[in-house]
Amino acid sequence: MTQIRDSYKTLKRGGEPVLFKDRGSKFIGQAHPVLNEKQIEEILAKLWSEHAKASHICYAWLLGANYEDYRANDDGEPKNSAGLPIYGQLQAFELTNTLITVVRYYGGTNLGVGGLIQAYKASAQLAIEASQIVTKTIKQKLFLDFDYPLMHTVMRIIKEEQLKVETQEMALDCKFTLLIRKKDFKRIKKRFEAVYGLNIKT
Repeated sequence: MTQIRDSYKTLKRGGEPVLFKDRGSKFIGQAHPVLNEKQIEEILAKLWSEHAKASHICYAWLLGANYEDYRANDDGEPKNSAGLPIYGQLQAFELTNTLITVVRYYGGTNLGVGGLIQAYKASAQLAIEASQIVTKTIKQKLFLDFDYPLMHTVMRIIKEEQLKVETQEMALDCKFTLLIRKKDFKRIKKRFEAVYGLNIKT
């Protein structure tokens, strides 16, 4: 049986820039909470304006509650020596909706591919460790429509399952919007479906 992923880790807030040095080169890492590619583009544009003399600005990002969208960019460094090690740290910390940037100022000494991989990996790790990570649960909505005599039954299930009522409207009849954790959704939906006279929509 496939386990339903119904939680993900992301940044509650981004950390301050962190500095990693190796043989004269400076690597400035920073973690940014993001929700879409437009935000990512804005952050990268801001970094280039702040670090116009930087040799490279390498990055990796991961988006989506199911960790579905990602990209890694070496920005002119040898292939897979920068973006991939940064992305590897996003995976190691199981983070999504997160952008990690590393600004490099070249110090005059070539580090070699191995040295670059280590430097970008360390910078990304430090950037994440300087941030605050939070775990969020994925919730689905269930819409209930019922007459007042069913209120007691509905409220009893809500209380027993410790559900969150997002909206409620009490007029000629009652309309509730419930937020239910993804892995519990089918089971709880069945409980409401067993109540005669209760209309349900998802």
